[in-house]
Amino acid sequence: MSWTHHALSRRRALTAATGLAVGSLLPPSAVPGTAPTQGPALAAAATYANPVIWQDFADIDVIRVGDTFYASASTMHYSPGAPVLRSYDLVNWEIAGHSVPVLDFGAKYDLNGARGYVRGIWASSLAYRPSNRTFYWLGQIDFARTYVYTAPAAEGPWNRLTTIGTPYYDAGLLVDTDDTLYVAYGNSTISVAQLSPDGRNQVRTQQVFTTPSSVGTLEGSRFYKINGQYYIFVTRPANGQYILKSSSGPFGPYTMRQVLLDLRGPIPGGGVPHQGGLVQTQNGAWYYLAFVDAYPGGRMPALAPVTWTADGWPVVQLVNGAWGTTYPSPAVPPPPRQVTPMTGVDTFDGTALKPRWEWNHNPDNTKWSVNNGLTLRTATVTGDLYWARNTLTHRIQGPTSTATVQLDFSAMRDGDRAGLALLRDSSAWIGVRRDGGTTRVVMVNGLTMDGSWNTTNVGTEVAGAPVSGSRVWLRASADIRPGTGRPGTFSYSTDGTTFTRLGPTFSLGNDWRFFMGYRFALFNHATQALGGAVRCTRFELATP
Repeated sequence: MSWTHHALSRRRALTAATGLAVGSLLPPSAVPGTAPTQGPALAAAATYANPVIWQDFADIDVIRVGDTFYASASTMHYSPGAPVLRSYDLVNWEIAGHSVPVLDFGAKYDLNGARGYVRGIWASSLAYRPSNRTFYWLGQIDFARTYVYTAPAAEGPWNRLTTIGTPYYDAGLLVDTDDTLYVAYGNSTISVAQLSPDGRNQVRTQQVFTTPSSVGTLEGSRFYKINGQYYIFVTRPANGQYILKSSSGPFGPYTMRQVLLDLRGPIPGGGVPHQGGLVQTQNGAWYYLAFVDAYPGGRMPALAPVTWTADGWPVVQLVNGAWGTTYPSPAVPPPPRQVTPMTGVDTFDGTALKPRWEWNHNPDNTKWSVNNGLTLRTATVTGDLYWARNTLTHRIQGPTSTATVQLDFSAMRDGDRAGLALLRDSSAWIGVRRDGGTTRVVMVNGLTMDGSWNTTNVGTEVAGAPVSGSRVWLRASADIRPGTGRPGTFSYSTDGTTFTRLGPTFSLGNDWRFFMGYRFALFNHATQALGGAVRCTRFELATP
């Protein structure tokens, strides 16, 4: 089926509605129906609040390797793709790296004659194989083929292991207890594939389940072996979660049970928690890490404890009939260190970008550098930000946050545009434009795409002021609580202390069909000729 048809099936389900390998990692006693083991130096009980991450990380896969939890998420057209998150307690997370270093799946991911918006890295799977001490990432691209990447450590380096001709849609990878690799995948029709021992080829694939018409669509497979039983954890987008269980091996037959449906979520105005993964702590407790649709910000991870029935079915623990806004914190060993916050200051120290950053499509690596400061040289001649290469993005922290960038514009050339955007299919920005030797700071809004992600408006300047010298501080604030008409505002400063509001309030769009939420974006592109540059010396993401 074509990408369009697949996308429409998912979208129809969403409209109508409003890969994990833990089995091989767990000690024999850490399974449902047995007493939890006593972990060493368990952390004192406290509480945590949902969402555990108020940033856009969707289609989550989650695993534990030793005392460390890892998760992966969708990133669509952003590069590098498939971020790897790391936590020691399931509550506090940091970005460790990316499983897909570059989206080398065609020219459209380079903004070279075509664009890859809302394609690229969809729901994929993260797993760990103890036999060779290797991390695996597996995902299909453009409904054409499946890619497998491996790494000796979660933070990398990640390298492509193989390409498989079967596109494993919304796949979950299982490392069985006998070290065999299996993949569960599909939309409504769920199949299981067996891979070769080296993970490079498909040995067998078989349909194992057809979703009843009364349920509708099931997708987002996560594959587990728990206490000798095989489970495929699947979602009904965007309001339900189901699980399939087999006592007869990975190829079934499977029986189905509903885990949740139309469950009130922990974010006011947000959707039903769904499409995530199950994971077990060191002392035998189970948790479900799902995401909550919460546009305009995106899809936010939420965590809830899970218990198991005597006959081996998971039950999400609720609070007053809903996914709790707070729960007791998982009892885990004390962390070896504090995780790196996803907010705060980045001075672009060193010579590499920190993993919190992702480019809009692949960058032209000859046109940017980090050397105790970020230099963005113009990489595209265009009047359309959506076509401009080397636009660097950062997730917005909810429920509200502010990004401030210090920009040295002394090397800009006539026709250049550089600044800070609120980027999505409806966008606005504040920035510096140089024309005829004159430099102005401006606010532009009205940048839009249609439902096929073609540009319908390149934006209009609605406010501006002259600026002198070589430096300016640009600021964007965003309210990404779920709902319509959430405000984004822009301001600037010439001294880094006193900021002046520029332009009207920008109304953030909350249509889910772009899937990804709004991001802050740093950009520099030419409208006349290449050769100009700007330097970003400080970026700060702050919450009130």
